[in-house]
Amino acid sequence: MSSTMRETSRLAEASINGIVRRMVNLPRSILGGFSRVMGGGRRSQTLPSSYQYQILEQDVQNVPEEWSFLTSFEYQYGSMHPFFYACRFAEAMKIAEDDHKFLFLYLHSPDHPFTPSFCEETLRSELVVQFLDANFISWGALANRGDGLQMATTLGATNYPFCAVIAPARGESITVLQQLEGPVSPAELVEILQRTMEDQGSAFGCSKLKRDEKIRADRRLREEQDRAYHAALQEDKERERLKNRPRAIPKKAHEERLKQNSPKKHTFTHETPNKDPASKAKDSQPSSQILIRFPNGERREKSFSSMDKVKSIYSYIDSLGLPGTENYRLIASFPRRVYGMDEMNMTLKDAGLHPRASLFLERQ
Repeated sequence: MSSTMRETSRLAEASINGIVRRMVNLPRSILGGFSRVMGGGRRSQTLPSSYQYQILEQDVQNVPEEWSFLTSFEYQYGSMHPFFYACRFAEAMKIAEDDHKFLFLYLHSPDHPFTPSFCEETLRSELVVQFLDANFISWGALANRGDGLQMATTLGATNYPFCAVIAPARGESITVLQQLEGPVSPAELVEILQRTMEDQGSAFGCSKLKRDEKIRADRRLREEQDRAYHAALQEDKERERLKNRPRAIPKKAHEERLKQNSPKKHTFTHETPNKDPASKAKDSQPSSQILIRFPNGERREKSFSSMDKVKSIYSYIDSLGLPGTENYRLIASFPRRVYGMDEMNMTLKDAGLHPRASLFLERQ
């Protein structure tokens, strides 16, 4: 084994024993790709064969950036390689996040002396191809162009071939779980990737589960708030409907009201032989029916002689001993007329209270 391979093996062993994990902020040119893919699906990764043959005959610099790495790689080494997504880095990260997988990043430097052996012996290895296709989302780029150049600068690549295992992170950052520089054998690469998955996968999975649970909890909270709002709105509508609906009078209250409004039967005192002539003259006068309404809603009806005076009504009210009748006056509502001190000695007939009248007791 050459000294270079021995050094690479030593670095690989160090990486296995001490898993690398660091946060990296993405440049704006890379971040711009995220806004373009947030609502989009995956694009086709295979071009028509006629177009592929056409590309192979052109200069790589004239190929669209997304296809420049695959064009360069397949032109030199053939089509046997891991499934590299031909897209921008932001799109590859979105695919990895949606599939709950890590991203395997490979920066390709065609002119570097270690590149041919790594591509021929490692990336084209059936072991590596099957392992990456089964467990990772793979993305490759030219280290001197477009997103590849930006990622090389961002990750601080100093030697090639350059590989990294990356996990999505919040905001404008990514999490670099593992980073390899220089050639590495197929078995060593698979071992490093396997160890990274085992050591970092649980933490990544837990973080993803926590985010998913928070999203579900927020959704449940919004649904509960919506249900509570609609229930309260329905209760308000029902209360308003009941408030505006005509109120039914209870049967007992209805009977009492009918009883109060119905004319009362009155017993008239028959003349006796012992009555004096003045009483006989008074009793011979026609009677006046007086309905008295109190402020509390109570009603009393009393029969008086048309020759009785207004003060007789006051005396009758005072004899009842009802609360709130200490200081008051009597009022006829239509036409409005007050029966006060000046009208006390007027007869009911002269006061316009014969043969029937309705008076309201007004407190003073």
